Amino acid sequence: MAQFEAVIGLEIHAELQTASKMFCACPVVDTTKAAPNSAVCPVCSGMPGVLPVVNRCAVEYALRVALALHCTVAPTSIFARKNYFYPDLPKGYQISQFEQPLAHNGMLDIQTSTGEKRIRIRRMHLEEDAGKLTHRNQNNSPYTLIDLNRAGVPLLEIVTEPDLRSAEEVRAFAVMLRGILRYLEVNSGDMDKGLIRIEPNISLRLSGSDELGTRAEIKNLNSFRSLERAVAYEIERQRALLSSGQLISQETMGWDESRQVTVPQRSKEAAHDYRYFPEPDLPPLVIEPQWISKIQSSLPELPKEKADRFQTEYGLNHYDSLLLVDDRSLADYFENVLAYPRVDPKSAVNWITGELFSLMNQSGIDILHIAVSPLQLAQLLQLVDMGEINQTSAKAVLAEMFATGGNPAEILAAQGLRQISDSSHVSELVQTALADNLEAVESYLVGKETVLNFLFGQVMRAAKGKANPEVVRRELDRQLSELKESDAA
Repeated sequence: MAQFEAVIGLEIHAELQTASKMFCACPVVDTTKAAPNSAVCPVCSGMPGVLPVVNRCAVEYALRVALALHCTVAPTSIFARKNYFYPDLPKGYQISQFEQPLAHNGMLDIQTSTGEKRIRIRRMHLEEDAGKLTHRNQNNSPYTLIDLNRAGVPLLEIVTEPDLRSAEEVRAFAVMLRGILRYLEVNSGDMDKGLIRIEPNISLRLSGSDELGTRAEIKNLNSFRSLERAVAYEIERQRALLSSGQLISQETMGWDESRQVTVPQRSKEAAHDYRYFPEPDLPPLVIEPQWISKIQSSLPELPKEKADRFQTEYGLNHYDSLLLVDDRSLADYFENVLAYPRVDPKSAVNWITGELFSLMNQSGIDILHIAVSPLQLAQLLQLVDMGEINQTSAKAVLAEMFATGGNPAEILAAQGLRQISDSSHVSELVQTALADNLEAVESYLVGKETVLNFLFGQVMRAAKGKANPEVVRRELDRQLSELKESDAA
Protein backbone atom coordinates (compact mmCIF):
# COMPACT_ATOMS: atom_id res chain seq x y z
CA MET A 1 0.00 0.00 0.00
CA ALA A 2 1.25 3.48 -0.89
CA GLN A 3 2.58 5.58 1.96
CA PHE A 4 1.38 9.19 2.13
CA GLU A 5 2.81 12.24 3.87
CA ALA A 6 0.71 15.16 5.11
CA VAL A 7 1.70 18.64 4.00
CA ILE A 8 0.10 21.40 6.08
CA GLY A 9 0.24 25.17 5.99
CA LEU A 10 -1.65 27.48 8.34
CA GLU A 11 -3.51 30.75 7.99
CA ILE A 12 -4.00 32.39 11.38
CA HIS A 13 -6.31 35.36 11.94
CA ALA A 14 -5.67 37.21 15.19
CA GLU A 15 -7.70 40.21 16.28
CA LEU A 16 -5.53 43.03 17.60
CA GLN A 17 -6.72 44.39 20.94
CA THR A 18 -6.63 48.06 20.02
CA ALA A 19 -9.06 50.57 21.52
CA SER A 20 -10.62 51.42 18.14
CA LYS A 21 -11.21 49.69 14.81
CA MET A 22 -8.80 49.42 11.89
CA PHE A 23 -10.10 52.27 9.74
CA CYS A 24 -12.49 54.25 11.96
CA ALA A 25 -12.88 55.55 15.52
CA CYS A 26 -15.52 53.01 16.61
CA PRO A 27 -14.53 51.21 19.82
CA VAL A 28 -13.52 47.55 19.77
CA VAL A 29 -16.07 45.85 22.04
CA ASP A 30 -16.59 42.36 23.40
CA THR A 31 -19.08 40.98 20.89
CA THR A 32 -20.23 38.38 23.42
CA LYS A 33 -21.40 41.12 25.81
CA ALA A 34 -22.09 44.35 23.87
CA ALA A 35 -25.52 45.02 22.38
CA PRO A 36 -25.60 44.11 18.66
CA ASN A 37 -24.67 46.93 16.28
CA SER A 38 -23.82 49.29 19.14
CA ALA A 39 -20.27 50.03 17.90
CA VAL A 40 -20.93 50.91 14.28
CA CYS A 41 -20.43 54.06 12.21
CA PRO A 42 -20.76 55.02 8.51
CA VAL A 43 -17.17 53.88 7.84
CA CYS A 44 -17.36 50.32 9.20
CA SER A 45 -20.93 49.87 7.96
CA GLY A 46 -19.83 50.69 4.42
CA MET A 47 -21.83 53.84 3.73
CA PRO A 48 -21.11 55.56 0.38
CA GLY A 49 -18.63 58.43 0.34
CA VAL A 50 -16.82 57.65 3.63
CA LEU A 51 -13.02 57.49 3.88
CA PRO A 52 -10.96 55.02 5.95
CA VAL A 53 -8.00 56.12 8.09
CA VAL A 54 -5.32 53.62 9.19
CA ASN A 55 -5.10 52.86 12.93
CA ARG A 56 -1.47 53.56 13.91
CA CYS A 57 -1.70 51.37 17.03
CA ALA A 58 -2.83 48.41 14.93
CA VAL A 59 0.20 48.85 12.68
CA GLU A 60 2.49 48.99 15.72
CA TYR A 61 0.95 45.83 17.19
CA ALA A 62 1.40 44.04 13.86
CA LEU A 63 5.03 45.15 13.72
CA ARG A 64 5.62 43.75 17.20
CA VAL A 65 4.42 40.35 16.04
CA ALA A 66 6.43 40.55 12.81
CA LEU A 67 9.64 41.32 14.65
CA ALA A 68 8.99 38.65 17.30
CA LEU A 69 8.63 36.11 14.48
CA HIS A 70 11.86 37.32 12.84
CA CYS A 71 10.05 38.62 9.75
CA THR A 72 11.43 41.13 7.26
CA VAL A 73 9.28 44.26 7.47
CA ALA A 74 8.49 45.87 4.11
CA PRO A 75 9.47 49.57 3.96
CA THR A 76 6.26 50.14 1.99
CA SER A 77 3.15 47.99 1.95
CA ILE A 78 -0.10 48.48 0.06
CA PHE A 79 -3.70 48.04 1.18
CA ALA A 80 -5.98 46.40 -1.37
CA ARG A 81 -9.65 45.72 -1.88
CA LYS A 82 -10.52 42.03 -1.71
CA ASN A 83 -13.82 41.78 -3.55
CA TYR A 84 -16.32 39.12 -2.63
CA PHE A 85 -19.86 39.37 -1.36
CA TYR A 86 -20.89 38.03 2.00
CA PRO A 87 -23.71 39.41 4.16
CA ASP A 88 -21.24 40.10 7.00
CA LEU A 89 -19.12 42.41 4.78
CA PRO A 90 -21.30 45.50 4.45
CA LYS A 91 -19.05 47.21 1.86
CA GLY A 92 -19.05 44.20 -0.44
CA TYR A 93 -15.27 44.05 -0.16
CA GLN A 94 -12.64 43.71 2.56
CA ILE A 95 -9.69 46.07 2.97
CA SER A 96 -6.68 43.76 3.18
CA GLN A 97 -3.15 43.43 1.76
CA PHE A 98 -2.14 41.16 -1.08
CA GLU A 99 0.86 41.66 -3.37
CA GLN A 100 2.77 43.91 -0.97
CA PRO A 101 2.13 42.71 2.62
CA LEU A 102 3.45 44.29 5.79
CA ALA A 103 6.08 41.58 6.46
CA HIS A 104 7.41 38.30 5.10
CA ASN A 105 10.04 35.54 5.53
CA GLY A 106 9.84 34.86 9.26
CA MET A 107 10.07 31.71 11.36
CA LEU A 108 8.96 30.10 14.60
CA ASP A 109 10.63 27.14 16.34
CA ILE A 110 8.26 24.62 17.88
CA GLN A 111 8.85 21.68 20.23
CA THR A 112 7.19 18.30 19.63
CA SER A 113 7.68 14.74 20.83
CA THR A 114 10.24 14.25 18.04
CA GLY A 115 12.26 17.34 18.95
CA GLU A 116 12.53 20.93 17.79
CA LYS A 117 11.40 22.01 14.34
CA ARG A 118 11.49 25.33 12.51
CA ILE A 119 8.31 26.50 10.78
CA ARG A 120 8.74 29.25 8.19
CA ILE A 121 6.39 32.24 8.04
CA ARG A 122 5.57 33.16 4.44
CA ARG A 123 3.82 36.49 4.99
CA MET A 124 1.97 38.65 7.49
CA HIS A 125 -0.54 41.34 6.66
CA LEU A 126 -3.17 43.64 8.12
CA GLU A 127 -6.85 43.64 7.25
CA GLU A 128 -10.27 44.31 8.77
CA ASP A 129 -12.53 41.69 10.29
CA ALA A 130 -16.05 40.98 9.04
CA GLY A 131 -19.28 41.13 11.01
CA LYS A 132 -21.00 38.21 12.71
CA LEU A 133 -24.01 36.27 11.41
CA THR A 134 -26.50 34.44 13.62
CA HIS A 135 -28.77 31.98 11.84
CA ARG A 136 -32.24 31.39 13.29
CA ASN A 137 -35.32 29.40 12.41
CA GLN A 138 -38.75 30.31 13.67
CA ASN A 139 -41.85 28.38 12.67
CA ASN A 140 -39.91 26.75 9.82
CA SER A 141 -38.96 30.19 8.51
CA PRO A 142 -35.17 30.55 8.50
CA TYR A 143 -33.65 33.99 8.84
CA THR A 144 -30.27 35.53 9.66
CA LEU A 145 -29.34 38.34 12.06
CA ILE A 146 -26.21 40.42 11.47
CA ASP A 147 -24.09 42.19 14.09
CA LEU A 148 -21.54 44.65 12.70
CA ASN A 149 -19.75 45.30 16.01
CA ARG A 150 -16.87 43.13 14.79
CA ALA A 151 -16.81 44.60 11.26
CA GLY A 152 -13.67 46.68 10.87
CA VAL A 153 -11.81 45.31 13.92
CA PRO A 154 -8.05 45.12 13.19
CA LEU A 155 -7.08 41.65 12.06
CA LEU A 156 -3.57 40.28 11.61
CA GLU A 157 -3.25 37.37 9.19
CA ILE A 158 -0.18 35.14 9.51
CA VAL A 159 0.49 32.61 6.76
CA THR A 160 3.02 29.81 7.20
CA GLU A 161 4.85 27.80 4.59
CA PRO A 162 3.55 24.21 4.23
CA ASP A 163 6.18 22.97 6.69
CA LEU A 164 3.93 21.10 9.11
CA ARG A 165 3.45 17.34 8.84
CA SER A 166 1.10 16.26 11.62
CA ALA A 167 -1.74 17.32 13.92
CA GLU A 168 0.75 17.37 16.80
CA GLU A 169 2.97 19.89 14.99
CA VAL A 170 -0.05 22.04 14.11
CA ARG A 171 -1.15 22.18 17.74
CA ALA A 172 2.39 22.93 18.94
CA PHE A 173 2.66 25.83 16.50
CA ALA A 174 -0.72 27.24 17.52
CA VAL A 175 0.09 27.02 21.24
CA MET A 176 3.47 28.71 20.75
CA LEU A 177 2.04 31.49 18.57
CA ARG A 178 -0.81 32.17 20.99
CA GLY A 179 1.72 32.49 23.81
CA ILE A 180 3.74 35.02 21.81
CA LEU A 181 0.65 37.11 21.00
CA ARG A 182 -0.25 37.20 24.70
CA TYR A 183 3.29 38.11 25.78
CA LEU A 184 3.33 40.95 23.25
CA GLU A 185 -0.03 42.11 24.67
CA VAL A 186 -1.55 42.44 21.22
CA ASN A 187 -4.17 39.69 21.69
CA SER A 188 -5.75 38.25 24.85
CA GLY A 189 -5.64 34.69 23.52
CA ASP A 190 -9.38 34.10 24.12
CA MET A 191 -9.89 31.60 21.34
CA ASP A 192 -13.38 30.69 22.48
CA LYS A 193 -14.44 34.26 21.62
CA GLY A 194 -12.97 33.93 18.14
CA LEU A 195 -10.09 36.32 18.82
CA ILE A 196 -7.71 33.79 17.24
CA ARG A 197 -9.00 31.68 14.35
CA ILE A 198 -6.85 29.08 12.63
CA GLU A 199 -7.36 27.66 9.14
CA PRO A 200 -5.15 24.70 8.18
CA ASN A 201 -4.59 23.87 4.50
CA ILE A 202 -4.02 20.13 4.23
CA SER A 203 -2.88 17.94 1.37
CA LEU A 204 -1.26 14.52 1.07
CA ARG A 205 1.53 13.38 -1.23
CA LEU A 206 3.45 10.16 -1.73
CA SER A 207 6.22 9.83 0.85
CA GLY A 208 9.51 11.02 -0.65
CA SER A 209 7.80 13.06 -3.37
CA ASP A 210 8.26 16.82 -3.79
CA GLU A 211 5.02 17.23 -5.70
CA LEU A 212 2.20 18.78 -3.68
CA GLY A 213 -1.26 17.23 -3.63
CA THR A 214 -4.66 18.89 -3.88
CA ARG A 215 -5.41 20.72 -0.67
CA ALA A 216 -8.49 21.28 1.42
CA GLU A 217 -8.84 24.18 3.84
CA ILE A 218 -10.63 23.87 7.19
CA LYS A 219 -12.16 27.20 8.19
CA ASN A 220 -12.29 29.06 11.51
CA LEU A 221 -11.04 26.63 14.15
CA ASN A 222 -10.92 28.41 17.50
CA SER A 223 -9.70 25.84 20.02
CA PHE A 224 -6.58 23.70 20.24
CA ARG A 225 -8.71 20.60 20.73
CA SER A 226 -10.81 21.21 17.62
CA LEU A 227 -7.73 22.16 15.62
CA GLU A 228 -5.85 18.97 16.46
CA ARG A 229 -8.84 16.69 15.91
CA ALA A 230 -9.93 18.37 12.67
CA VAL A 231 -6.43 18.10 11.18
CA ALA A 232 -6.07 14.46 12.25
CA TYR A 233 -9.49 13.61 10.77
CA GLU A 234 -8.84 15.40 7.48
CA ILE A 235 -5.49 13.65 7.04
CA GLU A 236 -7.16 10.26 7.48
CA ARG A 237 -10.08 11.24 5.18
CA GLN A 238 -7.72 12.16 2.38
CA ARG A 239 -5.55 9.10 2.97
CA ALA A 240 -8.57 6.81 2.65
CA LEU A 241 -9.66 8.47 -0.61
CA LEU A 242 -6.21 8.35 -2.17
CA SER A 243 -5.64 4.75 -1.08
CA SER A 244 -8.85 3.74 -2.88
CA GLY A 245 -7.79 5.54 -6.08
CA GLN A 246 -10.13 8.53 -5.69
CA LEU A 247 -9.23 12.20 -6.20
CA ILE A 248 -9.20 15.00 -3.62
CA SER A 249 -11.36 18.02 -4.44
CA GLN A 250 -9.96 21.47 -3.73
CA GLU A 251 -12.58 22.85 -1.38
CA THR A 252 -13.25 24.69 1.82
CA MET A 253 -14.26 22.49 4.74
CA GLY A 254 -15.92 23.12 8.06
CA TRP A 255 -15.50 21.18 11.30
CA ASP A 256 -18.63 19.56 12.74
CA GLU A 257 -17.88 19.47 16.45
CA SER A 258 -20.85 17.25 17.31
CA ARG A 259 -19.96 14.57 14.76
CA GLN A 260 -16.18 15.13 14.90
CA VAL A 261 -15.90 15.21 11.10
CA THR A 262 -14.95 17.73 8.42
CA VAL A 263 -17.78 18.72 6.03
CA PRO A 264 -17.60 20.47 2.62
CA GLN A 265 -18.72 24.10 2.56
CA ARG A 266 -17.81 25.44 -0.89
CA SER A 267 -15.30 25.03 -3.69
CA LYS A 268 -12.08 26.92 -2.94
CA GLU A 269 -11.64 30.30 -4.61
CA ALA A 270 -8.33 31.15 -6.26
CA ALA A 271 -6.69 34.49 -5.53
CA HIS A 272 -7.78 35.98 -8.85
CA ASP A 273 -11.42 35.28 -7.98
CA TYR A 274 -11.19 38.02 -5.34
CA ARG A 275 -10.26 40.67 -7.96
CA TYR A 276 -7.67 42.37 -5.75
CA PHE A 277 -6.74 45.94 -6.64
CA PRO A 278 -5.04 48.73 -4.62
CA GLU A 279 -7.35 50.50 -2.16
CA PRO A 280 -7.82 53.95 -3.78
CA ASP A 281 -8.74 55.66 -0.50
CA LEU A 282 -5.55 54.71 1.37
CA PRO A 283 -1.97 55.79 0.57
CA PRO A 284 0.93 53.30 0.75
CA LEU A 285 1.87 52.39 4.31
CA VAL A 286 5.46 53.55 4.84
CA ILE A 287 7.37 52.15 7.84
CA GLU A 288 10.33 54.24 8.97
CA PRO A 289 13.47 52.31 10.10
CA GLN A 290 13.57 54.32 13.34
CA TRP A 291 10.10 53.05 14.23
CA ILE A 292 11.15 49.46 13.66
CA SER A 293 14.24 49.92 15.85
CA LYS A 294 12.15 51.44 18.64
CA ILE A 295 9.65 48.58 18.58
CA GLN A 296 12.43 45.97 18.41
CA SER A 297 14.08 47.37 21.53
CA SER A 298 10.77 47.30 23.44
CA LEU A 299 9.95 43.63 22.81
CA PRO A 300 9.64 41.55 25.99
CA GLU A 301 11.37 38.24 26.68
CA LEU A 302 9.26 35.72 24.78
CA PRO A 303 8.02 32.34 26.08
CA LYS A 304 10.71 30.09 24.55
CA GLU A 305 13.57 32.35 25.66
CA LYS A 306 12.05 32.63 29.13
CA ALA A 307 11.62 28.85 29.42
CA ASP A 308 15.24 28.31 28.36
CA ARG A 309 16.41 30.84 30.96
CA PHE A 310 14.33 29.22 33.71
CA GLN A 311 16.07 25.92 32.99
CA THR A 312 19.60 27.36 33.03
CA GLU A 313 19.15 29.98 35.77
CA TYR A 314 16.87 28.12 38.20
CA GLY A 315 17.59 24.49 37.29
CA LEU A 316 13.97 23.74 36.38
CA ASN A 317 13.07 20.88 34.08
CA HIS A 318 11.57 21.39 30.62
CA TYR A 319 8.00 20.58 31.70
CA ASP A 320 7.95 22.97 34.67
CA SER A 321 9.49 25.75 32.60
CA LEU A 322 6.87 25.47 29.86
CA LEU A 323 4.09 25.32 32.44
CA LEU A 324 5.25 28.56 34.04
CA VAL A 325 5.86 30.55 30.86
CA ASP A 326 2.48 29.64 29.37
CA ASP A 327 1.13 32.74 31.12
CA ARG A 328 3.36 35.81 31.37
CA SER A 329 1.69 36.87 34.63
CA LEU A 330 2.35 33.44 36.12
CA ALA A 331 6.01 33.56 35.09
CA ASP A 332 6.34 37.04 36.63
CA TYR A 333 4.69 35.82 39.86
CA PHE A 334 7.15 32.93 40.08
CA GLU A 335 10.17 35.20 39.64
CA ASN A 336 8.78 37.69 42.16
CA VAL A 337 8.56 34.87 44.74
CA LEU A 338 12.20 33.99 44.07
CA ALA A 339 13.21 37.61 44.63
CA TYR A 340 13.05 36.93 48.39
CA PRO A 341 15.80 35.04 50.26
CA ARG A 342 15.80 31.33 51.15
CA VAL A 343 13.25 30.31 48.50
CA ASP A 344 14.13 27.19 46.54
CA PRO A 345 13.03 27.46 42.85
CA LYS A 346 11.82 23.85 42.63
CA SER A 347 9.87 24.19 45.86
CA ALA A 348 8.27 27.40 44.56
CA VAL A 349 7.26 25.66 41.32
CA ASN A 350 5.72 22.75 43.21
CA TRP A 351 3.66 25.00 45.47
CA ILE A 352 2.53 27.31 42.65
CA THR A 353 1.59 24.57 40.17
CA GLY A 354 0.24 22.30 42.89
CA GLU A 355 -1.62 23.81 45.82
CA LEU A 356 -1.96 27.33 44.41
CA PHE A 357 -3.25 26.09 41.03
CA SER A 358 -5.76 23.89 42.85
CA LEU A 359 -7.10 26.84 44.86
CA MET A 360 -7.25 29.00 41.73
CA ASN A 361 -9.16 26.34 39.79
CA GLN A 362 -11.66 25.86 42.60
CA SER A 363 -12.33 29.59 42.91
CA GLY A 364 -12.04 30.58 39.26
CA ILE A 365 -9.55 33.34 40.16
CA ASP A 366 -6.49 33.90 37.99
CA ILE A 367 -2.95 34.67 39.15
CA LEU A 368 -3.41 38.42 38.71
CA HIS A 369 -6.27 38.58 41.21
CA ILE A 370 -5.35 36.14 43.98
CA ALA A 371 -5.00 37.46 47.53
CA VAL A 372 -1.65 35.69 48.07
CA SER A 373 1.14 38.08 47.12
CA PRO A 374 4.58 36.80 46.01
CA LEU A 375 5.98 38.06 49.33
CA GLN A 376 3.40 36.10 51.35
CA LEU A 377 4.06 32.88 49.44
CA ALA A 378 7.80 33.40 49.88
CA GLN A 379 7.28 33.86 53.64
CA LEU A 380 5.29 30.61 53.80
CA LEU A 381 8.01 28.71 51.93
CA GLN A 382 10.62 30.18 54.27
CA LEU A 383 8.65 28.88 57.28
CA VAL A 384 8.56 25.42 55.72
CA ASP A 385 12.28 25.57 54.92
CA MET A 386 13.14 26.60 58.51
CA GLY A 387 11.08 23.74 59.94
CA GLU A 388 8.56 26.08 61.57
CA ILE A 389 5.68 24.31 59.81
CA ASN A 390 5.27 20.99 58.04
CA GLN A 391 3.80 20.40 54.58
CA THR A 392 0.34 19.42 55.81
CA SER A 393 -0.06 22.47 58.03
CA ALA A 394 1.44 24.70 55.34
CA LYS A 395 -1.34 23.66 52.95
CA ALA A 396 -3.93 24.69 55.54
CA VAL A 397 -2.18 28.03 56.05
CA LEU A 398 -2.04 28.65 52.27
CA ALA A 399 -5.77 27.96 51.98
CA GLU A 400 -6.42 30.56 54.69
CA MET A 401 -4.06 33.02 53.01
CA PHE A 402 -5.89 32.50 49.71
CA ALA A 403 -9.26 33.15 51.35
CA THR A 404 -8.30 36.14 53.51
CA GLY A 405 -5.00 37.52 52.23
CA GLY A 406 -3.60 37.06 55.73
CA ASN A 407 0.04 36.91 56.77
CA PRO A 408 1.33 33.30 57.08
CA ALA A 409 3.10 33.85 60.39
CA GLU A 410 -0.02 35.37 61.95
CA ILE A 411 -2.24 32.55 60.66
CA LEU A 412 0.28 30.03 61.94
CA ALA A 413 0.18 31.55 65.42
CA ALA A 414 -3.59 32.01 65.49
CA GLN A 415 -4.34 28.42 64.50
CA GLY A 416 -1.58 26.90 66.63
CA LEU A 417 -0.04 25.13 63.66
CA ARG A 418 3.60 25.76 64.49
CA GLN A 419 5.60 22.59 63.96
CA ILE A 420 6.85 20.64 66.97
CA SER A 421 10.59 20.18 66.51
CA ASP A 422 11.64 20.09 70.17
CA SER A 423 13.48 16.78 70.58
CA SER A 424 12.35 16.15 74.15
CA HIS A 425 8.68 16.71 73.25
CA VAL A 426 8.96 14.47 70.20
CA SER A 427 10.72 11.83 72.33
CA GLU A 428 7.75 11.76 74.70
CA LEU A 429 5.30 11.42 71.79
CA VAL A 430 7.27 8.51 70.33
CA GLN A 431 7.60 6.80 73.69
CA THR A 432 3.85 7.03 74.30
CA ALA A 433 3.01 5.75 70.78
CA LEU A 434 5.29 2.70 71.26
CA ALA A 435 3.79 1.96 74.65
CA ASP A 436 0.26 2.14 73.25
CA ASN A 437 1.03 -0.13 70.30
CA LEU A 438 3.06 -3.01 71.81
CA GLU A 439 1.78 -5.56 69.28
CA ALA A 440 3.01 -3.44 66.36
CA VAL A 441 6.36 -2.95 68.14
CA GLU A 442 6.72 -6.73 68.56
CA SER A 443 6.01 -7.23 64.84
CA TYR A 444 8.72 -4.73 63.98
CA LEU A 445 11.23 -6.36 66.28
CA VAL A 446 10.72 -9.75 64.60
CA GLY A 447 11.45 -8.26 61.18
CA LYS A 448 8.18 -6.76 59.87
CA GLU A 449 9.64 -3.38 59.00
CA THR A 450 6.53 -2.15 57.15
CA VAL A 451 4.99 -1.59 60.61
CA LEU A 452 7.32 1.42 60.90
CA ASN A 453 4.96 3.53 58.78
CA PHE A 454 2.04 2.64 61.06
CA LEU A 455 3.98 3.70 64.14
CA PHE A 456 5.06 6.91 62.44
CA GLY A 457 1.40 7.65 61.69
CA GLN A 458 0.45 7.07 65.33
CA VAL A 459 3.04 9.60 66.50
CA MET A 460 1.85 12.20 63.95
CA ARG A 461 -1.74 11.55 64.97
CA ALA A 462 -0.91 12.17 68.62
CA ALA A 463 0.87 15.37 67.59
CA LYS A 464 -2.21 16.41 65.52
CA GLY A 465 -0.01 16.55 62.44
CA LYS A 466 2.19 19.30 63.84
CA ALA A 467 5.32 17.29 64.64
CA ASN A 468 8.36 17.70 62.42
CA PRO A 469 8.37 14.49 60.30
CA GLU A 470 12.17 14.35 60.09
CA VAL A 471 12.56 14.68 63.85
CA VAL A 472 9.84 12.06 64.41
CA ARG A 473 11.45 9.54 62.05
CA ARG A 474 14.86 10.08 63.58
CA GLU A 475 13.57 9.62 67.14
CA LEU A 476 11.41 6.64 66.17
CA ASP A 477 14.42 4.92 64.59
CA ARG A 478 16.50 5.65 67.68
CA GLN A 479 14.00 4.24 70.18
CA LEU A 480 13.22 1.17 68.09
CA SER A 481 16.92 0.49 67.64
CA GLU A 482 17.38 0.61 71.41
CA LEU A 483 14.48 -1.83 71.88
CA LYS A 484 15.96 -4.16 69.26
CA GLU A 485 19.36 -4.10 70.99
CA SER A 486 17.73 -4.70 74.36
CA ASP A 487 15.68 -7.57 72.96
CA ALA A 488 18.81 -9.15 71.43
CA ALA A 489 20.66 -8.93 74.73
